[in-house]
Amino acid sequence: MKNLKRFVSAACCASLLAVSMFTACDSRQELIIYNWGEYIAEDTIAKFEAAYPQYRVIYRTFETNETMYPNLDNTYDVIIPSEYMVCRLINEERLQPLDWTMLPNVTANMDPMFNDMTYSQDKELSDEVLDYAIPYLYCTVGLVYDANRIDLPEGTTDPAVIWNVLFDEANAGDIGMYDSMRESIGVALNYLGYSINSMDEEELAEAMQLLIDQKTNINPTYGVDNLKDKMASGEMAASVAWSGDHIVMLDRIAELGGNDDIDLRFVLPEGSNWSVDMMCIPSNAANYEGAHDFINFMYEPEIALENCEYVGYSTPNVAAKTMLDPEVSGNVYYYPTEEIFSTLEVYYSSSEYEERYTEIWNTVKASA
Repeated sequence: MKNLKRFVSAACCASLLAVSMFTACDSRQELIIYNWGEYIAEDTIAKFEAAYPQYRVIYRTFETNETMYPNLDNTYDVIIPSEYMVCRLINEERLQPLDWTMLPNVTANMDPMFNDMTYSQDKELSDEVLDYAIPYLYCTVGLVYDANRIDLPEGTTDPAVIWNVLFDEANAGDIGMYDSMRESIGVALNYLGYSINSMDEEELAEAMQLLIDQKTNINPTYGVDNLKDKMASGEMAASVAWSGDHIVMLDRIAELGGNDDIDLRFVLPEGSNWSVDMMCIPSNAANYEGAHDFINFMYEPEIALENCEYVGYSTPNVAAKTMLDPEVSGNVYYYPTEEIFSTLEVYYSSSEYEERYTEIWNTVKASA
């Protein structure tokens, strides 16, 4: 502390002594969790500490995969990146292999479809992902829009029609874009009719110019968690959104007493993204056993259900899914059919992807 006074009141001394004694007596092991913002039920950590009293959880958050990545030189015991970032971290040898014998809840309850999922364009790498990472929640990327302000044809899945809402100057000042390079560049590529994993220079240049023109002419609000509040309050007419955010927005409107002037709907374009956020243990983690205990705890059906319902995203836990409201578990935007899944892509990852897409996104954000 700077400018510490020579004389401190007896009350302050007593307070400091009490804190020191508490810290000294707290023999619990630290367990450091690094997760997305607003991405865990409010009492999950307390329930975990009650079930495993040997641990004291330190919980920290990030907004995007790209803001998380530079911080991984710090020590975390469990991180929850998306699958394309998981692939990058495996390639960079920054994750520890999991011991599945310590994860009986995962073995019992993980949806088998994740065993066959394509996580990477590199099949050998794709086949290794579950050796390092366990699905936490998953989602699709689509458009949330206020049907009272935006007119879209019923049942359309055409990306040129759906994403045009975000590039139409008639909606200037009223739309939101994720401050996340893969989602925003992916939207532009999908709108133009290209793969969200394109590395074709002409296609990438076209997508970059589209996003620069959008920033100049339409003035989108960039962000992540703030976009949910703006949509729920009626401040914006449309936004790119993960499917789970749509549920959160509807919940927030209900919490505010409802609003008949806002009719938020979610639509999923063909060729868009579906992604899965995954629990992994960094190579520099200090509490390997505690990390497994936490991951296993998150797969207890009641805990998985609470997190799914709180966050709004789709659960990979089959037991938890059976306990969901059928209107949610039966919604093909939240739990896509095999036919819909076949039209979607995961984001591919490699040093070439990261370098080129980062360059494009930095150019977009720096544009006037």
